[in-house]
Formats: sequence, C-alpha cells, structure tokens
Amino acid sequence: MSIRIVGEALPNLPWQDRPAGCGDVIWRNTENPITGWNPTPQTARVFNSAVVPFDRGFAGVFRADHRDGKARLHAGFSTDGLQWSIEDGEIRWIDESGKPWQPNYAYDPRVVRLGDAWYVTWCTDFGGAALGLGMTRDFRTFVRLENPMVPFTRNGVLFPRKVHDRYLLLSRPSDGGHTAFGDIFLSESPDLVHWGRHRRVMTRGGSGWWQELKIGAGPIPVETDEGWLLLYHGVTRTCNGYVYSMGGAVLDAEEPSVVRHRSRGYLLTPETAYETTGFVPNVVFPCATLVDAPTGRMTVYYGAADTVTGIAHAHVGALIDHIRNDSELLPGDGMVCR
Repeated sequence: MSIRIVGEALPNLPWQDRPAGCGDVIWRNTENPITGWNPTPQTARVFNSAVVPFDRGFAGVFRADHRDGKARLHAGFSTDGLQWSIEDGEIRWIDESGKPWQPNYAYDPRVVRLGDAWYVTWCTDFGGAALGLGMTRDFRTFVRLENPMVPFTRNGVLFPRKVHDRYLLLSRPSDGGHTAFGDIFLSESPDLVHWGRHRRVMTRGGSGWWQELKIGAGPIPVETDEGWLLLYHGVTRTCNGYVYSMGGAVLDAEEPSVVRHRSRGYLLTPETAYETTGFVPNVVFPCATLVDAPTGRMTVYYGAADTVTGIAHAHVGALIDHIRNDSELLPGDGMVCR
C-alpha cells in the first residue's frame, strides 16, 4: 500500500540501505554507536537524546550524564547526523522574563518544531519527576516555559502540529520510584499552558511480554495519510532486571487518542553488545526520528544501555504495513477518561 507522509524532503538524511539477507523491518546502522563513553570532558555518557534538521545540517538536545552521576541537557550540532559536536557545558536556561533558571536535573528530551521555534520536553525536578517545557529559536538561547504537568510524569512528547486547533501532548503518569506501571495518556491545550481533556491512549500488557510492565511514548509522531506513526518503548521485568524494547503503533489522524494498530511483537530489542552491556544493560530507548517525506526513509535515534546513542533505519510505509499485519489492540487502548 502506498502511504503518503506529511513532511518535508530531507535529502541529507543519515541513511544505510537494509543489509543483504536482513528481513527485519528496522535495521541498525553499521557505524553504531555514534556516541561513546566520556564524549566531553564533563560528561560520562550521552544517550536518550533528540535531534532535528537545522541550518543545512542537524541540531540536538542531548541527555548527558555528568561525572557526578546527575543527568543534564546539552546542545549539539552535526553536518551529517552521525558525527556530533556536543557542547561540554550544559544548556543555560532563562525564564520568560529573562532571568536565569536551571533545573536540578534534566533527562530524556524530545524536540519538535512548531512554527518558527523548536520546543523541548524533558523530565525535570518539580517536587518530584515531572515534565519540563522550553523553547529555542537557534539552539543557543533556551527559554523555560511553564511546566505542563504536576509530578509524577515522564516521557512527554508533543505533536508536530495542532489537531482541531489544540496542541497535543503524550505522557506517562508515574510515581516517585522506578515506576512499576505505566500507560500512555494524551492531553490537549489551547496555548501550551493550560492542559486538559486527558485520554488514555495505550495500555501496557498484551500477549507479548516485552511490554507487560510499562510503556512510554518515544519520538515525535510521524504524520501520514494512514494516521500518526508512534514509536514507543515497552518494558518487561526479567530475572536479570528490566529490558527496554521498541514497538510501534498507528494513531487515528483526527482523534489521536484512538489506536488503529499496535505491534504485537517488538520492532527492536537489545541484541548487540552496546545495547546489552553498559551503565544500565538491555535498553533500547527511542527518542527521535528524521524522515525524508518523498522517499519514506526514516532514521531512528535511540539510547542504548543508558550509555551510548545508536541509530536504526526503516521505510515508513513498510513499517506501518508491518504494524498493521502484526496488530493487537488491548481493552484499555483509546479509552475516554473523564
């Protein structure tokens, strides 16, 4: 089936064709990982980060765990999306009045372009883990906006445009610990300040054990004429600890709280040494995609083992077909919560 992607051409997309003999719908780049240990003097690990096209190349907001163990956000730039110059100093925020404001910690950012600005969501300290929201026009000056949610909430993902004149935000309500539960919710806002009309989009569980513990939205949803393609992470608990894998879903174009299709099996799971071994082993955590709309080629950026960054590739149309053919909806998916 021919699927039309709503978006722009990205001829400089970092890309590798699927290797001969590979039958996977998503395949890893052979240059992985694209970041390593101790990437800057202050930082020990860069992973779970977000990148976007910017100024003939690419820019990103990176989760960088410092040598004191605390997570912070750093800006970075690249000409090819593979080799990155990540700034050693963390992002210095100002509030809307221009006064300095710095989060206690910051991790797992997502970045989306809305109009002439890029908006950043991340997990921050707000009397407990909650979503932070900010914006930038040049990836040099970053302005902190009002927190969209109270604690405890993680995995905040904005949609790339308004739907029915409302901004949309995916999130996962959590708790103060490692969150031994978690479903994906959607909230609406007229102004990026006041949020309501909350809906539960997807629930954990299903016949596949890879997402039985919790799930969380990953990269910014990709708009197509089949609906919104959402990559997400699913977590299971094994006798050797947690395992994070990547799944996919297609949300309704006009009512994105409605799940049309959802992958029964994972799309990518920890298999390589840089995914199974590291600071936190057995983690594949998608946070960003780059898409060349005319060709349907998509590159996924993901954190591996909470240590390094990897990229993988797919064709959007083939991926949606795969999710449709391997779909399993759960009773709580798309439930209206009032």
